[in-house]
Amino acid sequence: MPVPSPEVLAALRATPPFDQLADAEVAALGSAAKVEEHADQEVLLDAFTATPRHVFVVVAGEVALWVDPEGEPEEPDFVLGPHDVFGLDATLTGRAIGPLAVAAGPVTVIRLPAARVSELLAGDRPVVVPDRLAGPPASESPAYVVVDELVVSEPVVVDPTEPVVDVARAMTAARHGYAAVRLPQGWGMVTDRVLRERVLAGDVAAGTAVGELVAGETPHQVVSGSSAAEALILLLDRKADYVLVVDRDGTLRGSVEPRDFVVSSTTAGVSLHEQLRRAASVEELQERARGIPGVLATLLDGGLASGKVIRVHTAMLDTTVRRMIELAFARHPALDPDAFTWLSLGSNGRGEAVPSSDIDSAAAFDDAVTADDIVRYRHVFGEIADALAAAGLTGDQHGATAARDAFSRTNAAWRAAGEQWLAAPDRNNGAMMTSLLVDGRPIYGDPGLPAVAQVVAGMRGHPGTMRLLLQESLSRRARMRSLRDLVAGRGRDHFDLKTHALLPIVNLARWAALSVGSSALPTTERLRAASGTTALPAPQALALVEVFETLQRVRLRHQLRQVEQGRVPSDLVDLHAVSAIDRSIITRAVREIAAVQRRMDNIALYDDPERWGR
Repeated sequence: MPVPSPEVLAALRATPPFDQLADAEVAALGSAAKVEEHADQEVLLDAFTATPRHVFVVVAGEVALWVDPEGEPEEPDFVLGPHDVFGLDATLTGRAIGPLAVAAGPVTVIRLPAARVSELLAGDRPVVVPDRLAGPPASESPAYVVVDELVVSEPVVVDPTEPVVDVARAMTAARHGYAAVRLPQGWGMVTDRVLRERVLAGDVAAGTAVGELVAGETPHQVVSGSSAAEALILLLDRKADYVLVVDRDGTLRGSVEPRDFVVSSTTAGVSLHEQLRRAASVEELQERARGIPGVLATLLDGGLASGKVIRVHTAMLDTTVRRMIELAFARHPALDPDAFTWLSLGSNGRGEAVPSSDIDSAAAFDDAVTADDIVRYRHVFGEIADALAAAGLTGDQHGATAARDAFSRTNAAWRAAGEQWLAAPDRNNGAMMTSLLVDGRPIYGDPGLPAVAQVVAGMRGHPGTMRLLLQESLSRRARMRSLRDLVAGRGRDHFDLKTHALLPIVNLARWAALSVGSSALPTTERLRAASGTTALPAPQALALVEVFETLQRVRLRHQLRQVEQGRVPSDLVDLHAVSAIDRSIITRAVREIAAVQRRMDNIALYDDPERWGR
């Protein structure tokens, strides 16, 4: 066996996750290593086309990394430096999931055999290394397929000068619910819904040119070759009837609609959203909702990025809650279901829900709703919470739920409470309520109704409140374990992903977004919005973005594994049971978050709040 050089051994021992290995294992790995020099712009790895045969450690120089094959090609997602590793995720999963790595100037790397790395680091991952290094078997089809496979008919294409009545006839003849309108700047779309709402029940004449009917509205579309999950996300997020499928040059290929996901056997898993939307009873909806974790596991195993899987999850939760509200109020016809707006709070509100996430909520009523009626509405909201809990979508009955007085008020009452919280955030749980409602996202009813959102949007004009919120945000510290863990008997082998890593990032991101006046909800969007300010310099913001996305990936995979084993999903991780790479990820993440929090401590004590957003 070749003797590894001292330089290679030193580099491996200083590079996570190899720093977790025993000396004998590092020596065995080092004996199979090869040191390589690469020139600027040389492609070092393309793990989108095949599962890599090697894992790389950067020794000197920088490597540009692209982790999203559909992202912007001009700018890399990350730039790696010494002691960073690439090619590891694809190796351990045995799938061609990226990244693309290109030398950003002269670079020196250590090349390690993927088979040996996987053998040492796989831990409890069911990876069969040698037979899969060339990529997934040819017969293996991803669970989310290409969107082109769902396009089953030729589109109806019309010119913008054609009368609406003729377009309607063409749609009827082709048995299509839409027609694509050829416009100078791209495509427009007229649907059955548009014809009903604007022509039959509206004031648009049947002889109007269809181009006037669709003017100013751009239909949702995806590029040919995209995954079906991309189209699914659009259908769910935007509540769209159709999504157009176009080539990169703009040529129209057709469209997809919700029922395409139901009838296609290759997308049986992702068809669940339509079954949720059309559930005829509470019992049917509950049964369908229990299948959501299985769909997430299918998408994740198929190679869909964890961030997109979480977006699908949030959209399915929204669909489930909306349908449960509709079914509940169908049993209470005396109450007007249009008299309130339902807001999702917490991780659901931010679009970051995982299987363990609570269904936090609030309701904002029209000011004309009486106090007695609001009491009746709260009883129905309690029924909704109980029905969701029976489907596995639980919430804290003593926490944020629309069934409680504190979370269901008229707009006038919300506005008055919000103003009091801003004026005195240290009273009546003002800081806590403000933080909850900043994450609020309307998912049912009039999205413009909630007045409290307008009040908290002006928070940056209250320096004292902003300082107190920063202090509250820093009260949860990133750490490997706490005094509470010790009291609960949790030793060094247990770690709470949410409490000790994710919540500190969420809290800082919320505060940072408020400091710059951003209305963004997702944590990563908030961090990017505040990046480059006095409060959050760009390097720290980007580090937190990377850490958050990585931890969410670990969290999602961990909880789906728990569900598969018949266990209740939780954020408590046994560090002794997870793989070396996950242990390394968690340890590095805590260090990164703690470093940002230490800087924020100084800002909270000494800096001028008016400078935070600059």
